[in-house]
Amino acid sequence: MNSDPTPELPKIGVSACLLGHPVRYDGGHKRDRFLVDILSEHVEFIPVCPETGVGLPVPRPPIRLVGDPNTPRLVAVDDRALDLTTTMQRYATDQAASLPRICGYVLKKDSPSCGMERVKVYGISGKGAIRKGTGIFARILMEQFPLLPVEEEGRLNDPVLRENFVNRIYIYQRWLRFLAQGVSAPSLIDFHAAHKYLIMAHSQAAYQRMGRLLSDLSGSKPRSISTAYGQELMTAVKRRVHRRQHVNVLQHIMGYFKKRIDSGDRLELASSIESYRRGETPLIVPITLLRHFLRRYPDDYLQKQYYLFPHPEKLGLRNAL
Repeated sequence: MNSDPTPELPKIGVSACLLGHPVRYDGGHKRDRFLVDILSEHVEFIPVCPETGVGLPVPRPPIRLVGDPNTPRLVAVDDRALDLTTTMQRYATDQAASLPRICGYVLKKDSPSCGMERVKVYGISGKGAIRKGTGIFARILMEQFPLLPVEEEGRLNDPVLRENFVNRIYIYQRWLRFLAQGVSAPSLIDFHAAHKYLIMAHSQAAYQRMGRLLSDLSGSKPRSISTAYGQELMTAVKRRVHRRQHVNVLQHIMGYFKKRIDSGDRLELASSIESYRRGETPLIVPITLLRHFLRRYPDDYLQKQYYLFPHPEKLGLRNAL
């Protein structure tokens, strides 16, 4: 079975209030059960609170975004003269440079510093808020790390987005490890092969484009090509996977066993995939059956496929898909 060579936990940046740290403007927190009780066993969290990072006290006056949603100012609600925009931008830039090698980031939704999207931006008069903003800290973080998996805790309540985010964390960790070990033509081809069905589930077109990138890896090309490959990889796996796309991949993998298993097993496997297609059973059911046949009939190529083993099983993320 495919497994990573080291048990190193991926490092994940996170808004400190989501871990239960009492750093909110009112002295409270926004402890997130999934992050604290479930995901924390499998990652190493790096908590950050931009507001306390720039020296604001707890409790403190609330702050908001004001002005142009594309270039908003960060000011105190009750004292517009308290403008923290430049201070927060400087802090965000310094923080991004000082973070360890992180593999993902979870931001606090709606926060004027950490909100990833749809943050309220108020007019110059302080009225007429529109949800078209991005938090000052979040914007700089995503600009500095354009390939980094980033999500808001609110969106992680969606089972598909939750599995997608955790999946991307582990893909990005493997990609960073791959780059650190040194890029070569054989290693890039092996990386691509091991992620074939995982990428295909997100986008067959992207998988084909990535294959074309690897069509000529002569000379010094692997390192330059790896940059474009990494961009395609992380863009592709960010796409939401629909049930029909999983069915397509499951049927492809089933093809490896058609001549090895008897008619009864083939019927059981096909029925399991069809049951998933109809929404009667979760994705983990046909996946578990495929793993069962892989143990009975080992296949070197399939054993390397991260699609079958994308993240720690204890997370139970595919039980809800």
